[in-house]
Amino acid sequence: MKQYLILFLAIICEVVATSALKQTEQFTRLVPSLISIAGYAAAFYLLSIVMRSIPIGISYAIWSGVGIVLVALVGWIVFKQHLDLPAIIGICMILGGVVVINLFSESAGH
Repeated sequence: MKQYLILFLAIICEVVATSALKQTEQFTRLVPSLISIAGYAAAFYLLSIVMRSIPIGISYAIWSGVGIVLVALVGWIVFKQHLDLPAIIGICMILGGVVVINLFSESAGH
């Protein structure tokens, strides 16, 4: 269970970094640039810890899938970016894939 907490922290770091990336203005703004770089560094470090105990494909599928969903929510809530029906359906399908992996796959290390 500890590995999933670390994976969750990696996802949060990645979401923060990606959200800050939008504000860097191509790395011309110092503070958002530093947040983005530090967030990605922390995310990859934490992800590397997780990959010691959860297979790489499963770790990355969960990390990227949940990250996509959360970044889309940040874009919608914080940046007021519109999500149309196909985007919402696609995001739900990604989230569904993460749920299937965690509930039914023996590869997830349960």
